[in-house]
Amino acid sequence: MPYAPAIRVESPGDLLFISGATPSPLYHKHPHELHEHNHPNNIQDQTRLAMESIGLILRHEGLSWTDVVKVTKYLTDMRDQDGMVAVLQEYFGDWKPASTTICINQLSTPGARVELDMIAVFPKLPRRPASPSVSPE
Repeated sequence: MPYAPAIRVESPGDLLFISGATPSPLYHKHPHELHEHNHPNNIQDQTRLAMESIGLILRHEGLSWTDVVKVTKYLTDMRDQDGMVAVLQEYFGDWKPASTTICINQLSTPGARVELDMIAVFPKLPRRPASPSVSPE
């Protein structure tokens, strides 16, 4: 399978919920201005643009793709699934987070064919050994 049915996270650290990313710039105006949403039509290129935005967020938080535990993929055409999955594998490699794919009528970003949201977990930090208690003499 191209995804893990479930991933167990023991005593998780903090979770990072990443909002849906489309091929549009990470920061764009609302209401939308069409000149900011000039997307390539190819699903692979659209997926790469969305993944690059998510990659910026992960790097900013000190995380990597293997810290992602859940991906929700929204497509406007299920026939695009294979092309999208091929690009995801370029980023995730052998790592297979839990995943859901949903086909929808359209996305909020004009011309977008794919939107991805993710959940990542911050690795647990090693516990420092307890410092010896100092008793007054």
